[in-house]
Amino acid sequence: MIKLRINGRELETDAEPDTPLLWIVRDGAGLTGSKFGCGIGMCGACTVHVNGSAIRSCITPISDLEGVEITTIEGLDPAGEHPVQKAWRDLQVPQCGYCQSGQIMQAASVLKDNPDITDEQIDAMMSGNLCRCMTYARIRAAVRQAADTMKGGR
Repeated sequence: MIKLRINGRELETDAEPDTPLLWIVRDGAGLTGSKFGCGIGMCGACTVHVNGSAIRSCITPISDLEGVEITTIEGLDPAGEHPVQKAWRDLQVPQCGYCQSGQIMQAASVLKDNPDITDEQIDAMMSGNLCRCMTYARIRAAVRQAADTMKGGR
């Protein structure tokens, strides 16, 4: 049995140690906000936090995750009031919405340590999170708004 801590909740699984975290999050914990996109860690749709840092859950085996805190989009702020989530709503970023949880989790991870981020840094850190709807201008604007909010909260 492998014991995981997801959004503050303990979860035990008898899945194979090399099972990707994404399958445990979605099928074991019933948290479907994280999406399967490419399966090779390149698109970012599956992004979650491990001890506050963004990781690709589709390529991270559960055997690497005992004793860490895993946070999904559902656990980022259950009320949806994290500055990044609020900016996403304010600027109506999503179109289809498929990639949005991964986008939000990537931005939240980076902004917690660096709210003084430049537009060039935003583009660089978000470049690994793909959006087929091409809402990149709105994504950048939302990350900027969230960063400004987070700077004001220091």
